Amino acid sequence: MFYWDWTYFLMIPGLLLGLWAQAQVKGAYAAYSRKPTRMGRPACEVVAELLRRNGNDRVRIARTSGQLTDHYNPADETLNLSEGVYGSASVAALGIAAHEAGHAMQKLEGYAPLQLRSAVVPVVNIGSSLSTPLFILGLIFSWKPLVTVGIVLFSLSVLFALVTLPVEFNASQRAVRMLAEGGYVTQEEEDGVRKVLRAAALTYVAAAVTSLLSLLRLLLIARDRD
Repeated sequence: MFYWDWTYFLMIPGLLLGLWAQAQVKGAYAAYSRKPTRMGRPACEVVAELLRRNGNDRVRIARTSGQLTDHYNPADETLNLSEGVYGSASVAALGIAAHEAGHAMQKLEGYAPLQLRSAVVPVVNIGSSLSTPLFILGLIFSWKPLVTVGIVLFSLSVLFALVTLPVEFNASQRAVRMLAEGGYVTQEEEDGVRKVLRAAALTYVAAAVTSLLSLLRLLLIARDRD
C-alpha cells in the first residue's frame, strides 16, 4: 500500500507548480532570446567585463553544451554559458550570464547562504540516494529508527532546496544591478532581464515546494504506519 496511497495527492500542487514554472521559463526565454540589446555585445564578453569591473578577475568563462545549462561552479570558479547564451547579444542571454556572474560575486564576497549550500552538497548527495531505500526498509521491517533515519536524510534535501532560494534571488538582484549600473541595458531591456530571471526563479520555488510536500508525505506515511 506504500506505493499507491492517498498521500500521492499531496504531490499534485508541486507537480502543477513545476510544470507552470517550466512553461514560464521557456516562454520568457523564447521571447527575450529574440530581442537583441542596444549595445549588441555578446554575453560572454559582457559577463567577463562585468566581473572585472566588480573586482573579480579569477573566474574563467567557458562554453557548455545544451540549452539553458548555464551554471557557475564555485569549486573551480568557472562560469559556464550554454550554446544559446555564450555568443548571443539578446536580452535573455545577458540576463542569464549576469545571473551566473552574480553567483561568482557571491563566492568572492563570501555570501553566507552560498557557502552553506556548497557545504551541504556532499551530505545531500549521499542522503538523497539513501533516504528512500532506508525509509522503505524501515516500513517493511517495521523498524521505526530506520524510518526516522530515512526522514532525516531526506530533510537534508529539503534544507538544500530552501537554502537555494536566497542564493538564486540574490544572484538575480546582483545581475540586474550590475547590468543597469554598468549601462549595459536600457530601461526596457532591464525589464526584460527581470522577467527572464523572475521566471527562472519560479523553478526553484517549485522545487522547494515539492521537497516540502514530499517530506510531509513521508511524515504522514510514517505516522499512519505507527
